[in-house]
Amino acid sequence: MFDIKSYHRAGSIREAIQLLTEEPTTRLIAGGTDVLVKLHKGKGGFHHLVDIHDVAELNFITLTGDEDLVIGPGTCFTAVAESALVRRHIDVLSTAVGTIGGPQVRNMATIGGNICNGVPSADSVPPLLALNAVMTIEGPAGVRTLPLEDFFVSPGHVALNPHEILTAITIARDDHIGYHGHFYKYAMREAMDIATINCAAVCRVENDMLTDLRLAYGVAAPVPIRCKLAESTARGRRISQELLENIAEAVLADVRPRTSWRAAKEFRLQIITTLARRVVKQAILNAGGTIH
Repeated sequence: MFDIKSYHRAGSIREAIQLLTEEPTTRLIAGGTDVLVKLHKGKGGFHHLVDIHDVAELNFITLTGDEDLVIGPGTCFTAVAESALVRRHIDVLSTAVGTIGGPQVRNMATIGGNICNGVPSADSVPPLLALNAVMTIEGPAGVRTLPLEDFFVSPGHVALNPHEILTAITIARDDHIGYHGHFYKYAMREAMDIATINCAAVCRVENDMLTDLRLAYGVAAPVPIRCKLAESTARGRRISQELLENIAEAVLADVRPRTSWRAAKEFRLQIITTLARRVVKQAILNAGGTIH
């Protein structure tokens, strides 16, 4: 039996925040695909749970009048992957979440849970980083926003204060209109495996020029990262094979992979440079560019 001392099902964001404030050690559960595994393994810290799975305010995908794309963190991966809005405006995210687990996991696991777990291998995070996603966070003190890039503190830890809840994920109009991208996940098995390295690139192409590039990785550092040096190396340059090689070289100064039981640091560095070429190239092609 799981050592659960209290369990409450919240009906709204406000109720969930109130329940969190009543017991300091309360943890949220949404899809449960991570929490239940930890409970099964006997991990501590899950004695008091607040279930937000059925909170309708957290389950939505919408395009605002300003053409900002907003995703509710309680939206499951299947809904994100199959959303016509996501496919039309940020298809790179649809591709990424389609690599997570199997159909049963994607039907339950939520995009907010994937982000808030804070694990470096979260597959939804690199495309959202490359899209400059902004997190909306609510708690007893009110509402605040934070760029996703600043949300990750350390492995397994994110910038949520006690009793706060992630309530929206926003990609602004100027960060997705005119942009195209690509995502690739390298794992030891093709299906239902944690990424050894994952990578997303989002770019804008005009007249054979790479006018903008955003490149993000998971498992390439203690937390998911944007590769700012590689991006600045590429921005405003003519598209060519030489450019791809320059990006692959520059990315080595941005990343900080480590050795683990899954892969050695040196192997990860090789994958990182290979993916820089492959993923950026495909993003350029998706944007209508040509590699000279």
